[in-house]
Amino acid sequence: MSAAFPSFVSAGEALTDMLRTGADAWSSQVGGSTWNVARVMARLGVPSAFAGAISRDVFGDALAAATEAAGLDMRFLQRYAKSPLLAIVHELHPPSYYFIGDDSADLHFDAAQLPAGWMQDVQWVHFGGISLAREPLAGKLVALAQELKAAGVKISYDPNFRVMMDERYDATLRCMTALADVVKVSDEDLAGLFRHGDIDGAFATLRGWNRHATYLYTRGAQGAALYRGEQVWQAAPPQIEVIDSVGAGDASIGGLLYSLIYRPDADGGEHLRFAVAAGAGACLAAGGSPPSVELVESLAQRTVVR
Repeated sequence: MSAAFPSFVSAGEALTDMLRTGADAWSSQVGGSTWNVARVMARLGVPSAFAGAISRDVFGDALAAATEAAGLDMRFLQRYAKSPLLAIVHELHPPSYYFIGDDSADLHFDAAQLPAGWMQDVQWVHFGGISLAREPLAGKLVALAQELKAAGVKISYDPNFRVMMDERYDATLRCMTALADVVKVSDEDLAGLFRHGDIDGAFATLRGWNRHATYLYTRGAQGAALYRGEQVWQAAPPQIEVIDSVGAGDASIGGLLYSLIYRPDADGGEHLRFAVAAGAGACLAAGGSPPSVELVESLAQRTVVR
């Protein structure tokens, strides 16, 4: 008898960040928004998997090893003899980057090859990142989200704006927002996705596409807000010494989902408190390191909600 399937799955991209650290020096780092969210959930103790495809080379090997080390269900990871997906970060402050991934492994993900019966066990599936802006992968993921929604599975969505998300992404943004039970978005995301400076107007438009969703709206050091129907809660992050903010957004949506799954009777303010604390916890270590439940709970005690 096979082991039970995970209750949480994050579907999308895993990639390699190539970071320019000097005039002729580069370092590689495993990453990817949706992959990071899966790692966050696993670190918080949620049985989790990353559903996506990676290459059969040194970059894919590093991602596979990190996936296994994170405790994710390896039955959901697909590998193909295709090129890796790379993010070339040629300037760090501020970040300047582009992606290399023509006919790369991530695009060959096949939902039909996921383990038979997994949809009967899963409670939440997360989507977002650049995977939804890269065809033919994007179309496959939207179709999967629609199938899951019809089956009664909860959907979360974080667009996580990147430069490739131009007007061609507009239909996907609207479709995924309409499908989602939870949407996470930042002020920077809104500026990029809507391509104008009226951030409040952009957020109102986004909410208008799905009045039933819960929205986690983050604004960096200014904190975050949770919107549910007519109710709004706001939180300021705890005072910490930031080591590395990479992965903070992924940790915050992971923290919110953890709270929704394990504390369904908590109010929106308590859910927001845990989400903000999780985002702060990810900033206390380098390289997008997911925080533990103990760390998040300790930071939550110092997170002010109003």
